[in-house]
Amino acid sequence: MSAPSPVDSHAARASRMRPLPRFIFASRWLQLPLYLGLIVAQAVYVMHFMVELWHLVEAAFGNQTALQALITSIGYKPDVMPTALNETVIMLVVLALIDVVMISNLLIMVIVGGYETFVSRMDLEGHEDQPEWLSHVNASVLKVKLGLSIIGISSIHLLKTFINAGNYTDKVLIAQTVIHLAFLLSALAIAYTDKLMHAAGDKAHH
Repeated sequence: MSAPSPVDSHAARASRMRPLPRFIFASRWLQLPLYLGLIVAQAVYVMHFMVELWHLVEAAFGNQTALQALITSIGYKPDVMPTALNETVIMLVVLALIDVVMISNLLIMVIVGGYETFVSRMDLEGHEDQPEWLSHVNASVLKVKLGLSIIGISSIHLLKTFINAGNYTDKVLIAQTVIHLAFLLSALAIAYTDKLMHAAGDKAHH
């Protein structure tokens, strides 16, 4: 007589679950609308990126309306309003576009990694486009990666602020620097805690 397959064993375990635990476990699907909402937010970010990119291209060809839209969106307030793209405006716009991309990457990690970790398996093993980090994702790995992503986003914001420092007070510059350092220390603490937990787990196995 052949041994039951893993699928049959899983189905048998699921059928043996009592109603209340089954209901509580099924409540994880309440997170699904949240992840779908983040997908909508991702689409909004894509639209914003394309609009800003289009304004940059138009401004490069001398469109004054597009140039003013860019200057307004990046919060640039020069003493003399430029009539053409200059290095500072281009740099601030490119940093803003990179900022959008990094936030978009953060959204993807939360959507895909969160769904895989807390809702349901996506069965991507062997898929040619499976992200490398998703093959060993768990709540701990996801937390560290999100922390590193937030540091990257904070770094971009800080760089934008320093480039456009003339439009900010010293108080704002110091506050943003302190906040960035707080993010950095938090991520280091999370990574160190995760390392200690893994080390403790390895000792327990031995």
